[in-house]
Amino acid sequence: MPVVELELPRLQKLVGKTNRKKLMETLPFLGLDIESQENDNIRVEYSPNRPDYSTDLGIALGLQGLLGTKKGIPKLKIKKIGDFQIKVDSSVSKVRPFVTCIVALNGKIDDQVLKQIIVMQEDLHFGIGRRRKKSSIGIHDLDSISFPLTYTTTTRNHKFIPLNSTKENTISEILKNTEVGKDYGNILGNFPKVPIIIDSLGNTVSFPPIINSSLTTVTTKTKNLFVEVTGIDKTDVEDMLSIVATILQSAGFELCTVKISGAKNSTPQFKQRKISLKSNLVNTMLGLNLPSSKIISALKKCRLDAIAKKTNIVCTIPRYRFDIFGEMDLVEEVALGYGIENLTPTLSPPQTHGEKNKELQVLNNLSHIMVGLGFMEALNSSLTSKKLLYDLTNRDHSNIISVIDSKSEEHKILRDSLVPGLINNLSNNIHEPYPQKLFEMGTIFSKGNPINEEIHLASVSAHNDSNFSELKSFLQSALKTGFNIECKTKTSSHPTFEKGSTAEIIVNDKTFGIIGKIDSKVQENFKIRVPVFGFEIKLTGLIFD
Repeated sequence: MPVVELELPRLQKLVGKTNRKKLMETLPFLGLDIESQENDNIRVEYSPNRPDYSTDLGIALGLQGLLGTKKGIPKLKIKKIGDFQIKVDSSVSKVRPFVTCIVALNGKIDDQVLKQIIVMQEDLHFGIGRRRKKSSIGIHDLDSISFPLTYTTTTRNHKFIPLNSTKENTISEILKNTEVGKDYGNILGNFPKVPIIIDSLGNTVSFPPIINSSLTTVTTKTKNLFVEVTGIDKTDVEDMLSIVATILQSAGFELCTVKISGAKNSTPQFKQRKISLKSNLVNTMLGLNLPSSKIISALKKCRLDAIAKKTNIVCTIPRYRFDIFGEMDLVEEVALGYGIENLTPTLSPPQTHGEKNKELQVLNNLSHIMVGLGFMEALNSSLTSKKLLYDLTNRDHSNIISVIDSKSEEHKILRDSLVPGLINNLSNNIHEPYPQKLFEMGTIFSKGNPINEEIHLASVSAHNDSNFSELKSFLQSALKTGFNIECKTKTSSHPTFEKGSTAEIIVNDKTFGIIGKIDSKVQENFKIRVPVFGFEIKLTGLIFD
């Protein structure tokens, strides 16, 4: 998110009559997040869809509305003074076809204003300008320029003194040797000719979208400005200019029109838009019962204009608010103008009847039973590693299910058994006192289309007197107590369990799991020094469908 730095005393002065506490409380309701504060200086994040907040001047306009010092649209007052013209040559149509301009007179630029203008320019370049590709701004000292101007193209051998330099350079040298040329030169592609703005004396004013001429450098002594915006879309360049014009007028400049002609370019009009808003939509969405007059008042506090026409409200949108597309955007503006803090949250009436998940209820009951039998519940990740799941437990990995493009080797494989995770839990706690009795209920995965999922219960018991009969009695007690299920065991084998001490778990002549002593090699792999017995049983198909 872009950040703008504010000085509270200056912001208070720009807003008008308000105290600091109220100012700080109101900033978040403009959609500004206060990032940090140090004495009178604060840093706030603003949303990229509100580029008018890229300066303290734009933020002050918003605060004036919410605090009630000024309401309604800050209308642009553009005069026709002087003979400011720019002619567009058709040669730019294939490179950067559109330009729009404005003149700002009789302003006062101090260090703070200059800093805010520079920050605004760069933020607009990175935001709606898409790193200068869609549109870019040049701000110049008007008194250094001779009108009329020409927006045309030139060869890469053209020379001028670029901004912040005292040496004349060719276009090619600027693109190759300067930081700004390296960063943005790719926008111009391989065109042999590049766009340029020159004045009536042949002086270079700007090489868009790369750099201005040193001749037109803006300083604190500058009183009059010439602003040009170039780009690849007429609407985009006029949107960007509308923001700059609004900010400069707020800074005390008088705006004057620049006549633009040639190659499908024309003088900007800064036309306002009108959108019709239904009162009942506002009240339905916000849970209010506001009359039209209150809705209009709220809109004006957001620096919009509005009038009531029958059941609708016709809203007037200033050109710089191109973030507003339709009615729902206006509903949001009403909420801000009314005051988010004044809205009372209410829960929507339920459309369905909620109830506990039956499967989770069964698992909770089984969990309580296992805890009552002296076991502690573990919770391991469904994603694990090949080493843990197969290599350390002597298991075949031919049916491994691997996650594509995993960022971690430790969490790359979908588990197909719970026992390896429990053994690893024991390994991580070998310095803790025994006995250690753990259980886990969770989902395991197997290959299929789609992937098959089953719920299993697994348990391990680790202590010097641990034995097959002990663990079998725990298993039988859990199934009998919870589900009135009888189970038997039948001698079997399994790579993770020790030969001769392993059995299948059988219910109604069907095999549902495995029980036995963990193989000594597996225990050695996990550095476990006491006997470990464990079981794993499939609950899906046994107590779940």
